[in-house]
Amino acid sequence: MEYNTDRNNLVIREYGRNVQKMIEYLISIEDKEKRQRNTEVVIELMGMLNPHLRNVEDFRHKLWDHLFLIADFKLDVQSPYPIPTRETLHRKPERLPYPKKYPKYRHFGKNLEMVIEKAVKENDGATREGLTQYIGNYMRLAYTNWHKETVHDDMITSELSEITAGKLRYENDHSIPAFSDNFRPNKKKNHSFKNGKNSNGKNNKHKFKNWNN
Repeated sequence: MEYNTDRNNLVIREYGRNVQKMIEYLISIEDKEKRQRNTEVVIELMGMLNPHLRNVEDFRHKLWDHLFLIADFKLDVQSPYPIPTRETLHRKPERLPYPKKYPKYRHFGKNLEMVIEKAVKENDGATREGLTQYIGNYMRLAYTNWHKETVHDDMITSELSEITAGKLRYENDHSIPAFSDNFRPNKKKNHSFKNGKNSNGKNNKHKFKNWNN
């Protein structure tokens, strides 16, 4: 009796032991044409056993890559795709260039610093003023979320002036909506009564028939 402890490890468990044995048999076939024909049959079988791969872009390319991986790159056949190697499989990914700059005012975030830099460099007065107002509104919202308390406009003006070395001055312009206003739920309709009818036009006189008594 053959135990699993005596068998070699499954390279890709999704294909099972039988497919791995077939691929190992392909390596032992000496005739090149016969080995090629049998390899293509195994590829079709691998696709039938894993129909979910059909939803993957270029799934047949993935099947051929899995075939060479299970064969430990020892299978000498012609592939319609570039044949992977052991080096490309174990190649380490390139290191990502993570930004090393940290925001000076962390509760405002790095993006706000970028907007402030853009506003400082803006030459158009109206655009610069509009950016300043939105920056101040965002600072008020960020301060409220960070400290869980309201903040006065003078404090926002002072802090923005300190950050920009006096180049931007915030003055609360109520004509520009604050960020928090965009997240307020819609107010419920006011069902006012006029001439015994509500806003939907329905007669509500029966609700008041006992009021005059």
